[in-house]
Amino acid sequence: MVQNFKILLLAAVLTISVQSLSRTEDVIFDNYSLILKGQRLFLHSGEFHTFRLPIPSLWPDILEKVKAAGFNGISVYTHMGLLNPTPGVIDMDGYRSLQPLFDAAKATGVWVILRPGTYINAETTAGGIAHWATSEVSGRFRTNASDWQAAWEDYINAIIKATIPNQINNGGPVIAIQIDNEYNQDPEEQAEYFKQLEEVYRNSDIVVPLTYNNAGRGASFINGTGAVDLYGMDSYPQGADCANPRTWTPINNNDSDHKYHMKVNPSQPWFYPEFQAGVFDSWGPNSPGYDGCRVLTGTDFSRVWNRQVWANNAKLINYYMFYGGTSWGALPYPGVYTSYDYAASISESRELTSKYDEMKRQAMFIRSSREFVKTNWIGDSSTGLNVSSSLNAWVTLLQNPDTGTSFYIVRNKDSTSIGTVDFKLTVQTSDLGVVTVPTVASAITLGGRQSKLVITDYTFGASSKVAYSTAQVFFAGVIDGRDILFLYGDPAHEHEFALHLTGKPNKLQNEKPALFQISEQSTNAPHVTTVNLLEGVEQLVTVYDSDTMLVLYADEATTATFWAPTIAVKADDQFKNYWGIGTNDTILIGGPYLVREAIITGTTLALRGDLKEDARITIIAPKALRSISWNGQIITADLTASSHISPSSGFIGQVSTKTSLGGVHLPKLTGWKYKDSLPELQHTFDDSQWTTANHTSTKIPWKPNFGDGRILYGCDYGFCENTVLWRGHFTANGNEKSVRLSINGGTAFAGSVWLNDVFLGTSFGNSSDGQHMQGQTDEVFNLPINAVNVGQDNVVTIVQDNMGLDETGASTDYSKSPRGIRGNSLDNNNFTRWKVQGKVGGYRAFPDKTRGVMNEGGLSGERKGWHLPSFQTSEWEARDLSQGLPNSAAGVGFFVTTFKLDIPRGLDAMISFTFIEPFGQPYRAFLFINGWMMGKRIGNLGPQAKFPVHEGILDYRGENTVAVALWAMIPNVTIAPDLQLTLDSVYDTGIREVLINNPAWSSEGRE
Repeated sequence: MVQNFKILLLAAVLTISVQSLSRTEDVIFDNYSLILKGQRLFLHSGEFHTFRLPIPSLWPDILEKVKAAGFNGISVYTHMGLLNPTPGVIDMDGYRSLQPLFDAAKATGVWVILRPGTYINAETTAGGIAHWATSEVSGRFRTNASDWQAAWEDYINAIIKATIPNQINNGGPVIAIQIDNEYNQDPEEQAEYFKQLEEVYRNSDIVVPLTYNNAGRGASFINGTGAVDLYGMDSYPQGADCANPRTWTPINNNDSDHKYHMKVNPSQPWFYPEFQAGVFDSWGPNSPGYDGCRVLTGTDFSRVWNRQVWANNAKLINYYMFYGGTSWGALPYPGVYTSYDYAASISESRELTSKYDEMKRQAMFIRSSREFVKTNWIGDSSTGLNVSSSLNAWVTLLQNPDTGTSFYIVRNKDSTSIGTVDFKLTVQTSDLGVVTVPTVASAITLGGRQSKLVITDYTFGASSKVAYSTAQVFFAGVIDGRDILFLYGDPAHEHEFALHLTGKPNKLQNEKPALFQISEQSTNAPHVTTVNLLEGVEQLVTVYDSDTMLVLYADEATTATFWAPTIAVKADDQFKNYWGIGTNDTILIGGPYLVREAIITGTTLALRGDLKEDARITIIAPKALRSISWNGQIITADLTASSHISPSSGFIGQVSTKTSLGGVHLPKLTGWKYKDSLPELQHTFDDSQWTTANHTSTKIPWKPNFGDGRILYGCDYGFCENTVLWRGHFTANGNEKSVRLSINGGTAFAGSVWLNDVFLGTSFGNSSDGQHMQGQTDEVFNLPINAVNVGQDNVVTIVQDNMGLDETGASTDYSKSPRGIRGNSLDNNNFTRWKVQGKVGGYRAFPDKTRGVMNEGGLSGERKGWHLPSFQTSEWEARDLSQGLPNSAAGVGFFVTTFKLDIPRGLDAMISFTFIEPFGQPYRAFLFINGWMMGKRIGNLGPQAKFPVHEGILDYRGENTVAVALWAMIPNVTIAPDLQLTLDSVYDTGIREVLINNPAWSSEGRE
């Protein structure tokens, strides 16, 4: 074994000189890590898309949860389609603004990697490219085509203008900007596109590095035309089969990402701009919903795969997603439904999950471990690292070249195995020499899909040392001048660590001395103490407490209740909230659901956070504190209990909710009013003001399949989003027997067809858990004899659901999706004219600038604004939504009601709108809450039936309007939607005031 260590030490990699490819010394990097303002940084980031939470005053809630988990960064896509809705128009108001995000990030203390695209993918329509460009740009998207460049320049320049004052060199949170998204450097026109983007940034005052995220091991944009400053690679190793969540993709032990890194960019730190932290779910009756996805990419996945990312020696990691949110309105691309929960660490309703707990345990270790920021990859079990007593344990060794601290990352050799592996490791330590650990406990245990970290020569606090530990590090730091170490482990296993105990011990009142055993090491290391933690520990245990040191241990579940908020020390430091840059001060708090903020002023500690219930709170903080408050309420100490933790700086008290959480009651949705929303079927309907669909050419590359040459694509006439209506006129000669229609709406779409007022049928797209995907149909509809008015004007009306535009695939022009009528043919006759109508005003003149271009579609009720607050429905028919449309007809009707909420301030009530009727009814429902389209329900396709809606969209202390546009796609069957409010959770919260911006109905711009 000694010989192996000698060989391994020769494998250490020399530090490659610091690179300053950015134009500021505030952000540089070498082959190990980022260096911000002279400090090494392990960038530990989570993905958050502000446009999927269109309530800027709730963005701090997400950022505070990111920071509370120990993370120091967020990665943020911006959406060209929302910010640049019309040619030449940039809208950065409301939820489209970047400044509230930058302000919240700085106030919270998290760094920002900005990812403006133009293309972002993100399971959003056209991959984020502005819809108008799909029909107004001839050149291929994401190339150096001149008209494409002209299309994106306004947007990118607006991003630059908003970002310049918010870069780190100007005291802001932005440390990098990503160029486009997941692309290839070949052919040259694509590389030139990157070059064009980079030139715009570099000809401005943007000084932070430009980055890139390769979709796999393509090695694009590292060198050559369009090369970026810092290369990264996205990785989604678990795939997306949420229907079989226990089936894992194994780690390839012989082909690691580290090998790829050493091959393609060894002079840079290894960067994952996106590493899988969840997965999206697809339309279809066989889709499992996000419950299956939470298992597939849950806690076990995070334990094993995240540490494999560490084993690849990555020091910049962004987890996609950390909070997914809601793809409201027309935001989704056809493959996904409204919910973008993504099985993320924070759920769509903004609740913390069990995965969040695991991410926090990992992130707090990274934040605590300065020696882990700079490591050499020494070897693994495939390269001769023969340190395990079991061949079933796979080991990777990382080592700090300056301190010799070693990090052994261990897992099952077969990462998919659910079997238990017991083994020992032979490790090198400075105090004990070569030692096989554990020395007292029977073994290190991997209980199936687990991964652990074994450390040696690890520094904690100012100067204390751990010789080795098989227990996991949660926290290591200094509190009130004492070195603090907080370890944790699986209560089903034994754990062991050895360290130098220092200082004068305090008198402990430990009620459970049998939970661990302490023994001295042999005479060759007389000052090293070994602690064996026995199985069954399911509480916080004080292992050692002195005037210089505090050592704590807990099981995983108890550890997850602890928080270590940063304490700002210098009020005038613009980076005062950034760990490692502006402050290294912190405290430990255990018990509450969430700790958002801790402020120490003199001898007073003010805590702000959330409670799910009354909680026993444990605090390790400066002993000079004389007053502690929680959300403004003073906490009284339990002195006897406090002494069990640490007589000098331990504090235990009780925090209680201000208001009874059980006192929140939601009303039933009743009092519905109804009105028909398909007047287009009436023979008196006048479509003369509609757009005439008479184009004979299109810049969309997918030409009609058949017809008379007219282009019937919605985007060609300004109607790209949501429902679009088509009316084909013809003068009947009596010989018409059928009409053939090829309708394109994207995966899982539908199109219902009428001749005059007679229903002909519905053409259904398809999707079944991402399989059998059909976005275009070609059907013949027979014309009933009595439906044709011979010698008169007859109209074929088509109601078509647009499921969003495709993302780029084999061709970047896939986003130029031909949504509309790909083919039309009237048996024994011809159409004389076609009329088309989408949302009122189209993408050039839509009236609702607050909610934006993606919110509405072309149904008559939407065009008139029936979905908006304050629209008068008093003269409408009283009809319950569960009754469906009158006479069980096929068609579209609007149902509107209002309800009042009176939720006490200081509570975060998580509310959903849930369709509770049985699955399978052939309808589509567009759900509007206070004017915002917050859900698309497909009753016969699913799987989504529950739609979370947040405060800010909802008025928690006022009247709310619910509108449902119900589209019955088949007549004479049961269509009885039953929509009700459901209360998912309630928290006593420290969230600041949530602002509401729900403009009421106005006739301006409406029909």
